[in-house]
Amino acid sequence: MVPGYLMVQYFRRKNYLETGRGLCFPLVKTCVFGNEPKASDEVPLASRSEPAETTPTWQALKLLFCGAGLQVSYLTWGVLQERVMTRSYGATATSPGERFTDSQFLVLMNRVLALVVAGIYCTLCKQPRHGAPMYRYSFASLSNVLSSWCQYEALKFVSFPTQVLAKASKVIPVMLMGKLVSRRSYEHWEYLTAGLISIGVSMFLLSSGPEPRSSPATTLSGLILLAGYIAFDSFTSNWQDALFAYKMSSVQMMFGVNFFSCLFTVGSLLEQGALLEGTRFMGRHSEFAAHALLLSVCSACGQLFIFYTIGQFGAAIFTIIMTLRQAFAILLSCLLYGHAVTVVGGLGVAVVFAALLLRVYARGRLKQRGKKAVPVESPVQKV
Repeated sequence: MVPGYLMVQYFRRKNYLETGRGLCFPLVKTCVFGNEPKASDEVPLASRSEPAETTPTWQALKLLFCGAGLQVSYLTWGVLQERVMTRSYGATATSPGERFTDSQFLVLMNRVLALVVAGIYCTLCKQPRHGAPMYRYSFASLSNVLSSWCQYEALKFVSFPTQVLAKASKVIPVMLMGKLVSRRSYEHWEYLTAGLISIGVSMFLLSSGPEPRSSPATTLSGLILLAGYIAFDSFTSNWQDALFAYKMSSVQMMFGVNFFSCLFTVGSLLEQGALLEGTRFMGRHSEFAAHALLLSVCSACGQLFIFYTIGQFGAAIFTIIMTLRQAFAILLSCLLYGHAVTVVGGLGVAVVFAALLLRVYARGRLKQRGKKAVPVESPVQKV
């Protein structure tokens, strides 16, 4: 947190957007603030503006595109991460090889590549000018770091069913955090469908997911950490959702958030002395370097889909897609390896699809009512 705090104070004092001072100002101005002329009406931090009016079919296609991109990116990322963290490198007939155990170093590689990709894209393509202060990106980065820490630490103190229920029930906390951070309002049917999705995913995961052999008992510390994980994770997506009120692009958001994420991660690795060790391990094993690079590519693609989805549809829809990802992962495992799906699991899948259909139906009816409520002006009134 210390390097992040120092950078926040530095950016606030320098005021990059107005003064143009600082060694890295040209890159930061292009990637974060955009290179178009500054708009006269700057938008304050408020709720995310609704997307431009398009046909329902086009909106549905965009949602399918975002959902498919998120699923493919993070399912592939999960498989690669398991390969990197559970297999040995440099194994021979006489040597068992060595394993890489520092997941934080992989996080740094993911963030660095995402930062480079976003920087190159913003440099080559003109970005919209906006007035979001640089330090505001650090809040999402810090909450993301804290949510990851709470998640990994909570796994030591909670049982497997508690983990599943906590991860599957994130949709409603995200909506409640949206009311607090973005001042968004949700209809009653949105809370109902979110609850049904959480119940259905929980039923499927608890019935189809094998419980680990060494699942610890749930303690008060574990529940507190799980609450911190849900709170920080809900804040992250909603704060990013609110930042899009400044009319920035998803790539600008990606650059700003990853800039501070690299700062946090480098500071932590230097404090632990793990940065040099991870670099040496990469130098000893070229196969690990290739796997880590591919892992970072998947993470960067996933981040592009994350920010685009939040910018287009909001934090709640993004959380629903990521909640369904867990069920898709287990369903894919059942299809590939012939695991049986129980009756309770099948019923859970049915509840999820019923909730999604109810959500689509209710949204469609709401739009139809909105169109009917708009009065049509006559030519006499216009004159």
